[in-house]
Amino acid sequence: MKNGKFYESEFEKGFCALVEQAGWSYTHGSELNRLTSETLYEADLRSYLSAQYPMLSASEYDAIVGNLRNIGEDTLYHTLRATFTLYRDGFIFNRLEADEQMPVHYIDFEHPEKNIFRVTNQVEVAYNGVEKVRIPDVLLLVNGIPTCIIELKNPTDPNATMAKAHDQIHIRYRRDIPHLIRYTALSVISDMSNSRLGTTYTPYEHYYAWKKVNNSDSTAGAGLPELQTLIAGAFTPIRFLQLLRDFVYFPDLKKGKEEEIVCRYPQFFATHALFHHILTHQKGNGGDGKGGTYFGATGCGKTYTMVFLARQLVLRGKKQLGSPTIVILVDREDLQNQSGKLFVNSSDFLSNGDVRVIESRHDLAKELGNRGSGGIFICTIQKFCEEMGLLSDRSNIICFSDEAHRTQNNIFSKIKIVDNVEKRKKATKRGALVCDDGSVKLGVFITRGFAAHLRAALPNATYVGFTGTPTDDCIHVFGEVVDKYTMREAVRDGITVDIKYIARLARVTLNKEQAEAIEAYYKLCAEEGATEEDIAASKKAMSSMEGILGNEQRLARVAADIASHYETMCDDKPDVVQKAMIVCSNREIAYKLYCALRKERPNWFVPHRAPDESKLTKDELERLKELPMVNLVATRNKDDKPKEMYDLLGDKPHRQMLDAQFKEEKSNFKIAIVVDMWITGFDVPCLAVLYNDKPLQKHTLIQTISRVNRKYPGKEFGLIVDYIGIHENMQQALKMYGGDAIGISDDELKLATEAFRNELQIIKELMHKFNVEEFFTATPFRRLFILQEAAEFVLNQILPEKPTFKTRFTKHVKRLKQAYNICHPAGSLDDAETAWAQFFMGVSSYVLKMSGSQHDTESMNRAVASMVEEAIKVTGMESIFSEAEQEEDIFDDEFMHKLDDIKMPNTKFQMLVKMLKRAISEYKKVNKVAAKRFEELLQATIDEYNTRDNFTFTNETATDAINRIQEEVDKKVDALSGKLVDIFAKLNVDKAKFKDLGITFEEKAFYDILVDLRDSRKFEYPNDRCIELAKQIKTLIDKTAVHADWLNNTNLKKKLAYDLMKLLYKNGYPPRWNQEIFDKVLDQVEHFRTYN
Repeated sequence: MKNGKFYESEFEKGFCALVEQAGWSYTHGSELNRLTSETLYEADLRSYLSAQYPMLSASEYDAIVGNLRNIGEDTLYHTLRATFTLYRDGFIFNRLEADEQMPVHYIDFEHPEKNIFRVTNQVEVAYNGVEKVRIPDVLLLVNGIPTCIIELKNPTDPNATMAKAHDQIHIRYRRDIPHLIRYTALSVISDMSNSRLGTTYTPYEHYYAWKKVNNSDSTAGAGLPELQTLIAGAFTPIRFLQLLRDFVYFPDLKKGKEEEIVCRYPQFFATHALFHHILTHQKGNGGDGKGGTYFGATGCGKTYTMVFLARQLVLRGKKQLGSPTIVILVDREDLQNQSGKLFVNSSDFLSNGDVRVIESRHDLAKELGNRGSGGIFICTIQKFCEEMGLLSDRSNIICFSDEAHRTQNNIFSKIKIVDNVEKRKKATKRGALVCDDGSVKLGVFITRGFAAHLRAALPNATYVGFTGTPTDDCIHVFGEVVDKYTMREAVRDGITVDIKYIARLARVTLNKEQAEAIEAYYKLCAEEGATEEDIAASKKAMSSMEGILGNEQRLARVAADIASHYETMCDDKPDVVQKAMIVCSNREIAYKLYCALRKERPNWFVPHRAPDESKLTKDELERLKELPMVNLVATRNKDDKPKEMYDLLGDKPHRQMLDAQFKEEKSNFKIAIVVDMWITGFDVPCLAVLYNDKPLQKHTLIQTISRVNRKYPGKEFGLIVDYIGIHENMQQALKMYGGDAIGISDDELKLATEAFRNELQIIKELMHKFNVEEFFTATPFRRLFILQEAAEFVLNQILPEKPTFKTRFTKHVKRLKQAYNICHPAGSLDDAETAWAQFFMGVSSYVLKMSGSQHDTESMNRAVASMVEEAIKVTGMESIFSEAEQEEDIFDDEFMHKLDDIKMPNTKFQMLVKMLKRAISEYKKVNKVAAKRFEELLQATIDEYNTRDNFTFTNETATDAINRIQEEVDKKVDALSGKLVDIFAKLNVDKAKFKDLGITFEEKAFYDILVDLRDSRKFEYPNDRCIELAKQIKTLIDKTAVHADWLNNTNLKKKLAYDLMKLLYKNGYPPRWNQEIFDKVLDQVEHFRTYN
């Protein structure tokens, strides 16, 4: 550093010093004894060879050096690939002075200490003869081979950017000094603020930081820590050799693409963790066959992790596995094609014989039968259900399950009831009932899922699960999460782009009369025997039914909004390819939306190869198909109608063509309308926006929104535009899969298992007079009758007092099922417990069917759907952050009548509490201060309720005394219910007070906070001035209402705070400035702006 100025040369020296500390020898480039035209440092290479192979002669050393130097291919890429493969794998050398062959390795990976590791800088490399030189900043030499090139930029020079460092390597060096680049498999670019690892064929946006030295470490921060971690984590001699040996990937030459990939740090650590876990749990090693679960965020490169792991198992696991057979399991044909293509194009890298996609179970049986080892096969898990039985009992078969949360979530047995009335007419002479085709008998069958069929076919295999959304089922099937890399980590590391969310809900209303008619219909169904469960299920289904989502008025508005938004987005970035996906609830709605878009933008539906075909080469034009800008992608059913939709959906080859064309950046196909296809495991980096019009939750939601998180030049973030309201579900899903602990805790599982066994014992005692044991040994057809007999038994039991036997039975089964849903996926139940539980759940289902009326969920859905169709009205698009649930008026006649119908005082109280909590919660979104007062009133009443029966637990009390005590408790609960009604009354009065003040409902929220702070802090400020100031605050907030990204825009928040401070100060509130008072007012302002 001279005169306070920092020079790049000093950065070079510091970098070399760090590498030297990591275990490399340092030599300045000027001190290397070499010609400037020579890029191999022969002194080190010959020194290494003479130490490794002392029996060779000088001429043989010359031949080995020449073999490496003289590789020549038709392109630089092919030369690099061949050269790297040679110095990684070595070769068989035919000796010149002896009649023998011997393996020669340019690098000794097994004994790192026998290699020569040298870091050097300012190495002059001549080109154009010797007239000119290029001087790379730093080179890393292993045995004289320049394996890594490093370009550094001055951290104090704003014009010395990382992009320029990338261009220097990838443009100038590749053009001018290819005789150096032919060796350099790895490259690094750094300006000290950012340090990134890649290869000499890595696009700029795919250079990544190496942020950990060991997997258990915290990730390194930016700047010097990131640089230090890169060197300590990737460039220590042992780690560097590991990267060169197994984590630098070239596809097979037949792929025809110039691609070279080095693993990212999460892939490196995941591969090693899974490798060791598999060897420990391998069946042939006495393990349980559970190779572990890898939780990798969608878009983080799980498929490449599978490729790296496969190579490790094949080449580094020979002692334990011999030559393993690896089976890649996927759950859909499009994923099979995607995963299959990568593995099939990686046969050289995998070094394990045949790599192919399996067409059928018979095909796989033939492959496994013809070999005792080796081979990598990709197939859908559904192929294991084509037939039953053993395929291979070898223990060196390793099964990778892609999207494991979907493919293998049922290893246990499950009861399937087949009792269709029409099928019962098909009786045979033996009394067995069969379908027309003779394949499906009526009865109660014990079925098993894909996972169970797979394990029956490959009982001694070891299974590894890969998923971005692990479920409890997944963890039980594959074992514990061995390693994880979450969505937050992927965004933080720049491996995926951030996802932003905009809610644009279509306002849908029903006219009042029809809404009342629908509620009356449900009440009639209840009176005629419909169960509470069926009514609740129907109401839930109707909230997102096709009658609403598929309403043509609504879809017309959605189509117009999508068209306008997409055009604006493309106009903002005309030079960036931005494709879109529209996700719909079903094929029929998708087709309606397709038609609405066609009506809105007919020019989008004129087929072209590309938006501007004049800009494309002949080869590009031949690769592209003439397609509309918008296409519908979904499987079709033979009964689909209308005919236009059936024809539009096309067959499997048509869908495969659309798949390939959508992945072509320059294709005219820009917008895909989908239902279930392409929402998991489908990678299109230029997909920029997803318009969602489908109810989504949990892992399906995460998988779907992650379609837009892939990196692409010019793409700053992926965008979700939501027309249905998935924000709350999205928050829950992100919490579940964003990086927190996965699965239930041991304590939770223990409690659930205890609860399950307790409920199971109670139900067994209730049913002790019924012979259940016969069910477990009977034929499927006989089991069907046993279920019916058990249901009749439940309905015929008479108890002297309420609740009825049926109520007791179904309630205990409901609790049993809740515990079962936790314990069963976690594997804490044995086969007998599972069988008993499934039997009782089956009986309960039959009981509800037999005791219900003609009104089941499906029939009510159909009736209400037709009523809604007549009443629905779409009033427009509303750009909001979340859609508030409509508040039910507690004082209307219908609600009070509903309360009168509730005879059980505790039920009435609980219902009032629920309603009041909801009302206060909605009020709180507008008026935080007033709502807080009512929350305190409600909590006081709840506390009083919770102490209502402390004296009722004296077991020795006589029955009549208990009854009198219970009557008193009921009266007390009724009185508390009255208190709740009073709170509701006060709440409504407070909400209506704005009318008396002459201000709006929203303005009253700010009036309340101003008055509350004035009274609590005891300063003078007249009510009329509070009213006027509240109006001004509301006007100020309205000015920011046009911004949809309020929650994510720090600048907007800061500007609002500044403007609010000026407003309060100008109006003299408070008379003496107080920062705490300002903060409380600002808190109410931000709270209001967030929810309104």
